[in-house]
Amino acid sequence: QVQVVESGGGLVQPGGSLRLSCVASGSMFSRYYMGWYRQAPGKQRELVAAITSDFSTNYADSVKGRFSISRDNAKNMVYLQMNSLKPEDTAVYYCYAAAVMRGDYWGQGTQVTVSS
Repeated sequence: QVQVVESGGGLVQPGGSLRLSCVASGSMFSRYYMGWYRQAPGKQRELVAAITSDFSTNYADSVKGRFSISRDNAKNMVYLQMNSLKPEDTAVYYCYAAAVMRGDYWGQGTQVTVSS
């Protein structure tokens, strides 16, 4: 069983920055696909950014050039650096971990609110 825990959410003004962190327990972290998803009130959960076991990344069009995903396999951590935040980035952000034959796991979510 893998536990996924996010941290780093909060309230930030438009144009500001936040860094989200996610730690995944267990072994073989380097083999996991790791993703950040978000869900705003009344909307479906959507992919924000993802990073594969070979460090390939992909981003939602709405965050390209502003957000950056990275991972530290030695620490079982994945990060989401969010810059130039906009009110429309307000959502609960979830960390997701998945690996072939090992299942997939969600964190409990962390709230990000962008408001003046």
